[in-house]
Amino acid sequence: MARAIWTGALGFGLVNVPVGLYSATEDKSVHFNQFERGTSSRIRYRRINEDTGEEVDYDDIVKGEEIGDGRYVIVAPEELEEIAPGRSRVIDISDFVDVAEIDPIYYQKTYYLAPQDDQAQRAYALLLQAMERAGRVGIATFVMRSKQYLAAIRPQGEVLTLETMFFADEVRDPVDEIEQLPVRQSFTSRDLDMAVSLIDSMTTEWDPGNYRDTYRDRVNELIEAKRRGDEVVTEGEPETASNVVDLMEALSASVANAKGHRPGNAQDTGGLTTRRAGADADGGDADRPGEDLGDLSKKELYDQAQELDVAGRSTMTKDELEDAVRAARQGDGRASKAS
Repeated sequence: MARAIWTGALGFGLVNVPVGLYSATEDKSVHFNQFERGTSSRIRYRRINEDTGEEVDYDDIVKGEEIGDGRYVIVAPEELEEIAPGRSRVIDISDFVDVAEIDPIYYQKTYYLAPQDDQAQRAYALLLQAMERAGRVGIATFVMRSKQYLAAIRPQGEVLTLETMFFADEVRDPVDEIEQLPVRQSFTSRDLDMAVSLIDSMTTEWDPGNYRDTYRDRVNELIEAKRRGDEVVTEGEPETASNVVDLMEALSASVANAKGHRPGNAQDTGGLTTRRAGADADGGDADRPGEDLGDLSKKELYDQAQELDVAGRSTMTKDELEDAVRAARQGDGRASKAS
């Protein structure tokens, strides 16, 4: 069971609800250490004085803000502590707004808010149900780890969530950041209708389970293959069309291709092939009786093609994968009989 990373109270008018803050998300990226190539020696970093070349103890390090011309204003840690936000333990809701009014660009990270004890349960439930009925989001400020945060509090099922937010001056203006701003264009009704038709054909109900980090999957596959000592072969990615110059031609082709659209990116695959060390590249599984390949998804067909080491599978359509898997199985069957 996770522990609260912050405890305090949620202030709602004159009502204070004791709550704990819990991380609602986790980073599942693959994190690597660094080594010198060809060795098992880890790379370490030290704090070095660039003038003397000597290592500096952490306690002797202060911070500096550059003010131009290579000059800095030096600030000591104790000076920052004196002006740090107070150690208030209250998430103070100051306003309620319509959630549709908040641009998602302001959202930063999501946490769960939970009652600290049994005595807080009733007040917590009252606030949760009142916010559900009102259809509003609470806007609050609070201090965590010597930093002040702006936050949006909203009901989500049986719990309240807290989204830390960027302050207004932390969101960049696209006019200042983008060298070539988009220019308003004019289109005929037919052009717009075709674009809307494409959007409609690709519209589905939101299901986060439809989406995977396919790059992370390939990284984990690579690590596992190298752990087993397998040979790793990387195939090229499917070529993308680079010679389409007619926007409406491309749009029309997209509408045709979107028929039978499957939601999510789970069918996306990479070009990583692994073979057991010393294994014959043409080896594979025997035919699986009773299984109709036509009933399998493209992802399932791709997985079987990968098991059978079908060449060029990353660029195949679903029908091509089905034919290739069937042919590979038949080939394996003949090989087994011959042996």
